[in-house]
Amino acid sequence: MADSPERLTTAGSTTAVLLAAGAGTRLGLGPKALLPFRGRTLVEVLADVLLAGGCREVVAVLGADASTVRATADLSRHRAIDNPDWATGMGSSFRAGVAAAAPEDHVLMALVDQPGLTADTVARLLAVHRPGRVTAAAYRGPDGKLQRGHPLLLDASLRAEAAESATGDAGARVFLQAHPELIDLVDCSDLSGGEDLDTPEQLHLLDPVQPQPPAA
Repeated sequence: MADSPERLTTAGSTTAVLLAAGAGTRLGLGPKALLPFRGRTLVEVLADVLLAGGCREVVAVLGADASTVRATADLSRHRAIDNPDWATGMGSSFRAGVAAAAPEDHVLMALVDQPGLTADTVARLLAVHRPGRVTAAAYRGPDGKLQRGHPLLLDASLRAEAAESATGDAGARVFLQAHPELIDLVDCSDLSGGEDLDTPEQLHLLDPVQPQPPAA
């Protein structure tokens, strides 16, 4: 069956929002955005990965030590915005990112603390997204069951309601819990483990031997 027009245009009408405002308190090394990764900073590598995966543009939401992040990371290919309320939790950054995206765009939410993100993961979500749905990367846990993770692709028709429910440390969680029937899980276990980088014990996730993203 041929792809629908909606599927054919998803990539060109999707803004990626990279949530990179946190202070990295649990890790204790400053903002995660500035962690060294593949000879650069984590925020710029992941922003480039999102663009290489097919998103139209990338909005990086900065917060903690934003001036240092801007001065250190090369985000010239992307759009960086500041969230002055970053300390209130992820919800405010989620809302800021959605507001910054072009009104007609779908929004793909990604986290700066997931160094395993690949362009292939992004491309897979864009390719299978269906109108009016939420398309979420999922990864198999130790029990073999799929567990929802990031990135998360919000249809343009759903982004306003999702943003309205984002408060405190909750991004899309409240919205997703209220509308489980809208979620399509996409198995990306062959591409990444989907781990968050939260503790010093997980610094191995920054191993430079990981494959480079394809050139844009």
